[in-house]
Amino acid sequence: MVLFSILIAAIAPGVSLLTYLYLRDKYDAEPIHMIVRMFLLGVLVVVPIMVIQRGLEIYFGEDMLLATTFIQSAGVEEFVKWFVLFHVIYNHTEFDEPYDGILYAASISLGFATMENVLYAMYSTSSFGQLLLRALLPVSGHALFGVMMGYYLGKAKFSTKLKSRRWLLSTSLLLPLLLHGVYDWILLALEQVWIWFIIPFMVLLWMWGLHKMNSATSRSPFRFVRREDEIKL
Repeated sequence: MVLFSILIAAIAPGVSLLTYLYLRDKYDAEPIHMIVRMFLLGVLVVVPIMVIQRGLEIYFGEDMLLATTFIQSAGVEEFVKWFVLFHVIYNHTEFDEPYDGILYAASISLGFATMENVLYAMYSTSSFGQLLLRALLPVSGHALFGVMMGYYLGKAKFSTKLKSRRWLLSTSLLLPLLLHGVYDWILLALEQVWIWFIIPFMVLLWMWGLHKMNSATSRSPFRFVRREDEIKL
């Protein structure tokens, strides 16, 4: 019973955030099976990510903070998620509006974060307060890194200029990688005072993420169809 409660506490934040992001899709809701598929892919990539990170840990050692935060942690995680996202969903027919990029990227990110949370809950002596803190920080952090990745992936998908598309694709990988690296650096480098820096960082990240969501929604081609239907009614 205790194990079941811990698992629910570990899974609930990721599922709740994904539900919130799904319900924000105003004009053309994505098929549930596609969202679940990307979420499960996020769960599955935990294994190759852990293997690669272990190899880099052996190569770099544990004393190189920048390598640990920006390459071993943020670099590997964001690249693998971006690689899967690009090859699985970028050219898919269901990716038909800018907000879809945000939803699919957040799905794979939250799948990864949820599995990471489950492993943390099962193999550590976590209190409910610690699990709550992980819901507010790592899980929501991964969701927002996914929002940034998906926003620029969506802009690239619907860009008509080749050079612009390449720049946007690069941004869709590098921006979440940079944000993730800064997040990890704050936690590891600032020791006793990290809480005073991570809270404003997350607040700003949420504000920026919400702005990106609204911007992507406003560029949906389906909003005109919805307005025409409302006028007819």
